[in-house]
Amino acid sequence: MEKKDFEAWLDNISITFLSLTDLQKNETLDHLISLSGAVQLRHLSNNLEILLKRDFLKLLPLELSFYLLKWLDPQTLLTCCLVSKQWNKVISACTEVWQTACKNLGWQIDDSVQDPLHWKKVYLKAILRMKQLKDHEAFETSSLIGHSARVYALYYKDGLLCTGSDDLSAKLWDVSTGQCIYGIQTHTCAAVKFDEQKLVTGSFDNTVACWEWSSGAKTQHFRGHTGAVFSVDYNDDLDILVSGSADFTVKVWALSTGTCLNTLTGHTEWVTKVVLQKCKVKSLMHSPGDYILLSADKYEIKIWPIGREINCKCLKTLSVSEDRSISLQPRLHFDGKYIVCSSALGLYQWDFASYDILRVIKPPDFSNVSLLGFGEIFALLFDNRYLYIMDLRTEKLISRWPLPEYRKSKRGSSFLAGETSWLNGLNGQNDMGLVFATSMPDHSIHLVLWKEHG
Repeated sequence: MEKKDFEAWLDNISITFLSLTDLQKNETLDHLISLSGAVQLRHLSNNLEILLKRDFLKLLPLELSFYLLKWLDPQTLLTCCLVSKQWNKVISACTEVWQTACKNLGWQIDDSVQDPLHWKKVYLKAILRMKQLKDHEAFETSSLIGHSARVYALYYKDGLLCTGSDDLSAKLWDVSTGQCIYGIQTHTCAAVKFDEQKLVTGSFDNTVACWEWSSGAKTQHFRGHTGAVFSVDYNDDLDILVSGSADFTVKVWALSTGTCLNTLTGHTEWVTKVVLQKCKVKSLMHSPGDYILLSADKYEIKIWPIGREINCKCLKTLSVSEDRSISLQPRLHFDGKYIVCSSALGLYQWDFASYDILRVIKPPDFSNVSLLGFGEIFALLFDNRYLYIMDLRTEKLISRWPLPEYRKSKRGSSFLAGETSWLNGLNGQNDMGLVFATSMPDHSIHLVLWKEHG
């Protein structure tokens, strides 16, 4: 058939085809296919997918594609990346999608980083770490051996762990290597805190002492308590040291001279914890930057405006039961904005600006669970058998790690959390180093450490 005659015939057939019903059109197509040879069938096979399956992601404007992708969960997005190079390119370029996915996992987000491929990689790293936590494979353990008697006092800072023992010594350890950096002769230590130059110890002999790491010399001796000193804290800028004792008092000392500046009374039980911290919120009673002292006993937490004057009066007393039927556990968290303490009823969080209880978290079987660390995203908890990680957004336990039969202490100084920045959100860099340390009956120190990502 000539081309001109063919085109006229095709136009006539097309007009007739469009006038048919859907059923008649289907029958016509079936008949034409039955009449087709190998060449026509091959042509049909090659072009049918193009005609029927339109790549909407490729056809849409990029902004509209990003909007649609936000409705998909990350796992589905990863599957979609396998569809084609074009899909992978578009999906990987959606920064907000991957940032949101990271946030949902409890990851810290630096909004200044806008490289979408970076956030996709962060998400893949995050999903691996969260799977390790869920499968109880995120940690590993090791031990520090060197003391010859009970280790009671522990303090951790910047990769270094200080231990105070009944063998009349204190040791400073590099957690990453397990090596002892300094070992000095002291008194029996119930509490320790250190910096690069010095070590401050609270003792069962009712005194506080300051020691020089490099020489082991005692540079100050603070005498005045009539009971064991269970907790110490200090601030070089204020030249103040505070101590909490079994004599029911808190003493404020001049750090440089050893002079007792004030004795804070009002507690009716052993003072097991003192915390000296800057306030980060504004209220009628304090402003950001004010130094605040918290002291805790078995039933109460007292708040003192230590930075305004040495002879300060208690601003507020917090408790969880007026009749003292519920006791507080000797673990206290204060970051300048929130006060958190655990009890047999659960985990209590107070707003520091108003002193109101914001929430009470009650995980299953909380009666024996104690607080180790509390952040914006996660909390670190433990009991006699396990170390737990809780997602504070859902108040669900997302991971646990078995613990050995460690040495138990009612006053809570023989165990502590290590690095805690990850409690405000993991970022792929802060999930390393020490997670938890506790003293063991054989006088060693049991360490729980983050396992490398792999």
